[in-house]
Amino acid sequence: MDERNGLAVPRTLDEMCDPGRLALLVYDMQTGVLGQIGDRDRVVGRVAEVLDAARAAGVRTVFLRHVTLPTALMGAGQLRMWRSWQRAGSAAEVVSAFPPDAQQTRIVPELRPTEHEAVLDKVTMSAFEGTWLDIVLRDCGITAVALVGVATEIGIEPTARHAADLGYVPVVVTDACGAGDAEAAERALAGLRFAGDSLLTTAGEFRAALARHRPRAQE
Repeated sequence: MDERNGLAVPRTLDEMCDPGRLALLVYDMQTGVLGQIGDRDRVVGRVAEVLDAARAAGVRTVFLRHVTLPTALMGAGQLRMWRSWQRAGSAAEVVSAFPPDAQQTRIVPELRPTEHEAVLDKVTMSAFEGTWLDIVLRDCGITAVALVGVATEIGIEPTARHAADLGYVPVVVTDACGAGDAEAAERALAGLRFAGDSLLTTAGEFRAALARHRPRAQE
């Protein structure tokens, strides 16, 4: 651990994966979202591996869901975005794609949250914008957030960047993230590497780092 001015500055994945100061964010692993991902089963399986390791190590976990408002409550920005994504001819043709209680909005059954985990609904790409996430993580003393889920180019990147701006260390588990557009996802990861404030790792490396902490987590 690096240190300056009385501050501990993590350098390695092991230092960032202290279960007492790490949170796992499972991004938009919803039935309707994963239906748009070409390698759905691979992504679900890899996220499940990371989730199992986080649970074994006692890492605090929050599942994120993208929800949509009734169209009568959508603002111009929301209508514009959904008009583009739905390839609608006009804002009047936009429909609410992910109502909170709809089947397509649910977390896939393979990753069912436990009673010790929370589900956060959002209407933004960054999980921190307009939600309770930052308040809760700070109150728990969290300093690093691990990100898995979909989609890399849509939600993982802006959440990682926002986390860094808020002072967290983002840990992006790249092979436990899926993409709707592979080229866009590679550009997103390249941008995160270039910025330098996120740590990019693999599910295997992440699980190994958590395992090395497990005895202390179980004391």
